[in-house]
Amino acid sequence: QEELDHLAELFNKPKIKVRPEGILNNLDLYFSNEPARHKLLDVIGDLALAGARIKGKIIATRPGHHANTEMAKILRKLIKSEQGKPLPPVYDPNAEPLFDINEIMRRLPHRHPFLLVDKITYMDKWMVTGIKNVTMNEAFFAGHYPDEPVMPGVLQLEAMAQTAGVLLNRIAGDAKGVPYFMAIDNARFRKVVKPGDQLRLEIEITTLRSKVAKFQGKAYVDGVLVSEAEMMCMLAKESEK
Repeated sequence: QEELDHLAELFNKPKIKVRPEGILNNLDLYFSNEPARHKLLDVIGDLALAGARIKGKIIATRPGHHANTEMAKILRKLIKSEQGKPLPPVYDPNAEPLFDINEIMRRLPHRHPFLLVDKITYMDKWMVTGIKNVTMNEAFFAGHYPDEPVMPGVLQLEAMAQTAGVLLNRIAGDAKGVPYFMAIDNARFRKVVKPGDQLRLEIEITTLRSKVAKFQGKAYVDGVLVSEAEMMCMLAKESEK
């Protein structure tokens, strides 16, 4: 009772009782949703341990300090792994390309109307950036769609794969290798691509084993993400087809 009297004095209450379930009664909440606010502040405070600002939507079901901090540990580990990866330079349309269309044709077997990358602007051991200029002269616009031309999403993925193929051929040291799709996962198409748009295709290889590669592909128009996917392909020689 002495402790309860002390709490009553701290809360400026005449008397405090504890119910059998352990809840302090006769204490008014400042807000009707005060318990939810408390949990929300817990989530914000605990996830701050990740060490970086989070830009995203967080859905928490029955959150608690333990679950929150475990999530923060996972995020912190992912953030650290991403920080060491190089980023491709900002695209300069006036800069000389790394590979022009002639060099790309020496490295890829694709030809008109199915060659869907016009130049390579950046390449390192694991990343490559390509450019596809989308014009009304594309053959697929004749039927997709006659009154409202839109670049098919599958061809955006094909453009990513061809860009990746340039890098894979360089890694393999064989300019005549042919890339074959093996899997496409988590494809997302976020905005339509129309004639006059310029696709910037950014590819990052995530796994490379022998002749099989997994990579993350993203396509941008004017800096806005329009499509993305995770893909796996195999680089085969003419004799292996």
